[in-house]
Amino acid sequence: MVDMGGLDNLIANTAYLQARKTSDADSKELQRRRRSLMLPGPQSCEQLRQALPADFHSLCEQQPIGRRLFRDFLATVPAYQEAMGFLEEVQSWELAEEGPAKGSMLQGLVATCAAPPAPEQPHPFLSPALVTKCKAAATEEERASLVELAKAEAMAFLQDQPFREFLASPLYDKFLQWKVFEMQPVSEKYFEEFRVLGKGGFGEVCAVQVKNTGKMYACKKLDKKRLKKKNGEKMALLEKEILEKVSSPFIVSLAYAFESKSHLCLVMSLMNGGDLKFHIYSVGERGLDMSRVVFYSAQMTCGVLHLHSLGIVYRDMKPENVLLDDLGNCRLSDLGLAVQIQDGKPITQRVSGSPLAPRVGHRVGEDGERAVLFPGRTEPWT
Repeated sequence: MVDMGGLDNLIANTAYLQARKTSDADSKELQRRRRSLMLPGPQSCEQLRQALPADFHSLCEQQPIGRRLFRDFLATVPAYQEAMGFLEEVQSWELAEEGPAKGSMLQGLVATCAAPPAPEQPHPFLSPALVTKCKAAATEEERASLVELAKAEAMAFLQDQPFREFLASPLYDKFLQWKVFEMQPVSEKYFEEFRVLGKGGFGEVCAVQVKNTGKMYACKKLDKKRLKKKNGEKMALLEKEILEKVSSPFIVSLAYAFESKSHLCLVMSLMNGGDLKFHIYSVGERGLDMSRVVFYSAQMTCGVLHLHSLGIVYRDMKPENVLLDDLGNCRLSDLGLAVQIQDGKPITQRVSGSPLAPRVGHRVGEDGERAVLFPGRTEPWT
């Protein structure tokens, strides 16, 4: 197996050395690349401001950049920050393992709801009636139910005045700048292509590097002629659409999508840990410890549940399609056979003829911070 971490370091070092050259041509090229990374001015965002729906769920929860900037805005107002902090505590309680510790967290949440932060200063995001009920809660079932109600009231509070103020703040202007930046066209000239990682029936996966940033990715290139010959265009387009909707740390994420004259290209981050099949059969003693089985199963389940919450059926679960990152966390990959469920319509699509053989995409993935720090851009395929 090729050491992709070593390849990543080699490419990054080469880019660094190239950047240190002092010739006029290199200096001008470096300046051009730096300019290409600058956010567009606020004046270029007015058209998007008018066209973008003011939807709280889309702007402040689904989109990582919007979620990050909205939290930065909440941190500027103590009352808003208090509501956000409460929701984070609720999330920690929801994700905690069953046991005494989770019970203590639940009691702490109810106590927080029942006790105001200061005398004669109730929580701004909770109703007086709910506070009264929290004071009288006696059983664990009552406490859990009240915490869910408190969570709903806190969310409703943030969706009201805080959200309206966010839309009028400079941080929302920054969000619009990021979205306009994402809309800039991307082509094959944006990347430097390196070695092929694998091949399949409709194309290949190769390592690529973004010229302007030095970031390494895996590019899934689907040959247009092969797609047309084998009637795979619909499946390829559906995979792109599904990847654009997915936002989970347990599923590979799409960074860029574009088309050249001969290929449809999906650009995703490299996963340096290999696939689960490799770890089962080729690392140490054959098989996995039960602790790792439970750990991977939980992460795969979270990924599948996220897809189901979007009305998407995966249909291609196998060790070759489960990728590991540098820290040993796993993600589901290769959504070529996934389908979007239509209300009232059965699935009639056959499950054979995937755009890439299962073993080809085993290094495709995405790190969790990419979408927050440097957003991807996708181009429509025609």
